[in-house]
Amino acid sequence: MPSFAAQQCLFRAYDIRGSRQHFTTDFIQALGKAFAQLYSVADCNPTAAPVKACLPKPSIDRKRTVIVLGYDVRLGSNIIAQRLANIMIEYGLQVIQLGLITTPMMVFWAEQYSGHGIIVTASHSAKDILGIKWLVNHQSPSHAEIQLLWQKTRANYACHLNHSQAQVDAQNTLKNTIAKSIFNQPFNLSDAQVTTTYIEAVAQVFKQIHPSNKLLLKDNQQPSGTLDVVIVIDCMHGATSNIAQRLFEHFCQQVIMINDIADGSFPSGNPDPTEPHRLKQLQRSVRQHQADIGIAFDGDGDRLMIVDNSGKVVTPDHLLYLLAQVALTEHPESLCSKSPDRSQLPFQILFDIKCSHHLPKLLSELGATPVLSKTGSSFMRRQMQQSAGQIVFAGELSGHFIFNDSRFIIYDDAMYAALRLLHWLAAYDAQGEKSLTDITEQLPAMVSTADHYLPMPKTLKKDDTIVEQLTKFCQYLRQLVEATVAKDSGDHWIATSQPSLCRCSMSRQYVTSKQAKCLLPVGTKLSCIDGVRLDFAHGFGVLRQSNTSHNLTARFAGDSIEDLRDIQAKFAALCRPFDKKLAEQIVAIPAE
Repeated sequence: MPSFAAQQCLFRAYDIRGSRQHFTTDFIQALGKAFAQLYSVADCNPTAAPVKACLPKPSIDRKRTVIVLGYDVRLGSNIIAQRLANIMIEYGLQVIQLGLITTPMMVFWAEQYSGHGIIVTASHSAKDILGIKWLVNHQSPSHAEIQLLWQKTRANYACHLNHSQAQVDAQNTLKNTIAKSIFNQPFNLSDAQVTTTYIEAVAQVFKQIHPSNKLLLKDNQQPSGTLDVVIVIDCMHGATSNIAQRLFEHFCQQVIMINDIADGSFPSGNPDPTEPHRLKQLQRSVRQHQADIGIAFDGDGDRLMIVDNSGKVVTPDHLLYLLAQVALTEHPESLCSKSPDRSQLPFQILFDIKCSHHLPKLLSELGATPVLSKTGSSFMRRQMQQSAGQIVFAGELSGHFIFNDSRFIIYDDAMYAALRLLHWLAAYDAQGEKSLTDITEQLPAMVSTADHYLPMPKTLKKDDTIVEQLTKFCQYLRQLVEATVAKDSGDHWIATSQPSLCRCSMSRQYVTSKQAKCLLPVGTKLSCIDGVRLDFAHGFGVLRQSNTSHNLTARFAGDSIEDLRDIQAKFAALCRPFDKKLAEQIVAIPAE
């Protein structure tokens, strides 16, 4: 029975991704047909794209669906992209081939047409991993839509095996007839066209925000059209290697590049700037050149990390806060008012569940409403697109940052985010304020672990994962604590308000109110939107199931090393009844 059983694991929460051995010719053929079926029935979204550019004019049949298609630097990505293009052309779709680009650039070009696009990329993953991301009507697919694509792919392969040779010959004749149409030949945009149009669109944004560049220049300088900054950029041999220098030299006086040769073997390591110690070379370069800032991008250009002028890595939490401040300060409604009262503006900032306990308070001090979100930039983009402009910025710990002010694409474009930060810092410095290091040193200090992966434990209950059991237990403890507090305060405590019995494996053990208060002290905030997050008085912890692998992810932070250890101990105590090994692993996670 034909099945692609090994390929099922490729279809993940956000995209298609996994070992290159699974990307067989038969699989790509069936997947390409599934994409063709998907786009053939997709209704065109009439919403105007936020960024329109002066585009080359290919021979486009306005009655046919247009798909833009690109690929990253990985070995084999270009071959898969060409195969997908050929298949979709065979089925009557129009394909505009963009070549080697970043994922956000693919999105930018998709916005110029129907909002449909595909890029063959595995983002920040290791070199032996391949992947695919795509848009339908300007939106990334949901988990359910990704699983539906998997079902279509498997069905296509089964159908292919069941066809008689006569049926195959007839289908090929039809495909060849369609392919001969002038409107079904691929249109290849040149590298210069792809890059130049994107740069010009970005430049238009800063002309809107900073119509006069005099504020961006230091004392006694003549306007030059560029920022008086020295920056170091680490492309990590990824897709930004082909454009970053040209883009940033358009805005900055001195740009120093490292690891900027596109190379799918990734000789300097995985193209993931969030990995521990991955930015050591960038830190050295910033100190060596006495640069104002160091900037790092991941393999497909949607993740951003920053090194300040002292050579210290800016934590993603602090970077999110800074970029949120940029979004609020430069929002069109803020710029229209000389003294905007942000408490009167319904602005929301979205941040993911792995961000620190300090962040909500910092965002509130900016006059915004902090909104906790489950992890995943695709989830955040959907929320932003459906918020009617109320969510003006979103970010997550992994370095994805998204602006929503109608100036550019609603997507996590790392190069664009870096330029927004650079312009804001230049204006900040020109007004006699402080350097990036001075700014970040004023933010609350904390001690944290990295976003840590732990093996998924096996549970005795087949229906519940370890996270689901932990969730039920924490909810039970919270009920117990709240009921005890109400009783101690003299409030009327009726039988219906008593905590229900915990249906997890802990129901066999008696938990006293004193033990419950020790595990979840009064005032502890519990969030279960994505795993279990607990916010204590002096720190937080989160334990959740990874969306991209069969692992748990954990992160803990405290105002001091003692607070951090205490929070890890609490989580270990909560997990110990379910899995003693997991409890030991939690305690053993080192501080960054």
